[in-house]
Amino acid sequence: MNVNRRELALPVLAVALLGTVSAYAGADEDTVAKNVEAFRAAQAAADAKTLESLCAPELSYSHSDGRVEDKATFVANATDGKSKVISLAYQDVKIRVVGTAAIVRFHWLGEAESVPDGKKSSTNLHILMNWQKQGADWKLLSRASTKL
Repeated sequence: MNVNRRELALPVLAVALLGTVSAYAGADEDTVAKNVEAFRAAQAAADAKTLESLCAPELSYSHSDGRVEDKATFVANATDGKSKVISLAYQDVKIRVVGTAAIVRFHWLGEAESVPDGKKSSTNLHILMNWQKQGADWKLLSRASTKL
């Protein structure tokens, strides 16, 4: 069987391109993972500036009780000082980058204390986040949660 250079070039080019795409996907996954951790830390610290910077203007943030908030409402409620996060863990984080979108799933375990009365509460949730690459930055576009 005779193989000419053209017939050999296409598979070599395809393998090279796949390696390049994979490298970009890996870099994007790393960036999204860092943003997810920064988001968790900002939630725990009630850091409005960081939450603002990580969320897309079009944010749709839904809670396990069915409430849906836009970006301004989410940031205001997350940083209003009415509760204090005692602990917040994102466990078993899975990230899948698809083009300019990233699908993030994880198990949320949290404990908070109500500031007015000192009452503690815990949350055990499954979270789905959708991040979108906007320019050079990855921004949280939507978030949904389900009680476990």
